[in-house]
Amino acid sequence: MPTEVSCPRCGKLVDAQIHDCPYCGVDLALAAVLAERDLTQSFSTITVGAPIAPEILVPRLGAYLIERGYISAEDLDRALAYHQQLAAEGKPRLVGQVLLELGLVDRESLDTVVTEQILKLQDALQMANRQLEQRVQERTSELQRALSKLSELNQLKSNFISNISHELRTPLTHLRGYLSLMGEGSLGPLNETLSEACDVMLRAETRLEQLIDDLIQFSLATRGELSLNINYTDLTDVVSMSASRAVRQAKARRITLNTRLASNLPMVRVDGEKISWVLLQLLDNAIKFTPQGGTVTVETRAEPQGVYVAVTDTGIGIPEDRISEVFEPFHQLDGSETRRYGGVGLGLALVQRIVEAHGSKIVVQSVVGQGSKFEFCLPLAFGDHA
Repeated sequence: MPTEVSCPRCGKLVDAQIHDCPYCGVDLALAAVLAERDLTQSFSTITVGAPIAPEILVPRLGAYLIERGYISAEDLDRALAYHQQLAAEGKPRLVGQVLLELGLVDRESLDTVVTEQILKLQDALQMANRQLEQRVQERTSELQRALSKLSELNQLKSNFISNISHELRTPLTHLRGYLSLMGEGSLGPLNETLSEACDVMLRAETRLEQLIDDLIQFSLATRGELSLNINYTDLTDVVSMSASRAVRQAKARRITLNTRLASNLPMVRVDGEKISWVLLQLLDNAIKFTPQGGTVTVETRAEPQGVYVAVTDTGIGIPEDRISEVFEPFHQLDGSETRRYGGVGLGLALVQRIVEAHGSKIVVQSVVGQGSKFEFCLPLAFGDHA
């Protein structure tokens, strides 16, 4: 014979084996857990002075006593009225105690009902826990399968990016070679118009090479093959060189590029080539997203924990709730087909990976319409700590 329990929501008796209450439709397992939580919390909300009795664990005690024929509905109404009166007088009582005081039920009957209800509630909670454990196991298995599939897809994507990037490099090498020969006049003299056209193609080819290099570096990073050549490095030289390489781009966009390098910076232990790439990427982004007449500043400062490097601009800024998105690969904040700013969305994703590979973290501060600041700290060389 099936065990019946009271639905924690509507209170009607239902088969403990079913999933949903046929009367109110509530998920019985979830409702039982919530009921267990509420019952547990009730211990901390009991008014000081009110004795704790087993009946506190029993919901709807009065209704159950009526169902079992121990009291009438009128008896319960009378007991509840007296219960409220005592509470108003600052003399709280449990419903069962009120029923005993009024002589509406004897102790043996009350204890019997309370015990039955506690046992049923315990069975329901145990069953709910078993059902929840089964659901958790099933859900965990589903998530593990999904993660495994996602890992496979990411590996396929990384392999595709790596393969196609290397394939593109070969024809680009030929293009650069012949464009360089043409620009130098080695293949014959060029008039001014053709010379300018050749320069445009060379710049476009250089940009395409950069994008392909980004793809290759990203594929290596996603496979855990991002290697660092750590050496003692003079960061002033690295920052100065990166800034000088960005000057041309800044002038072309009529943007002022400032450098504020602290004097006597201590040596750091980094991969100088990759940190230079990070700075070039941050400067490129800052210049790209700063309107004409704006300012981009790269600065350094020494602290006990390391050397801080920051790139600040007076550009368009990033909404606070979207800052984390700029580090997502293949992601642009403006994803429309008519977006104003180009790029495949890999630069900052690689910047973050390289900075984190150095044991650091890149921090972004930004205000829409005022600009952004990207900052990270590099470790001091051994023996340079204060």
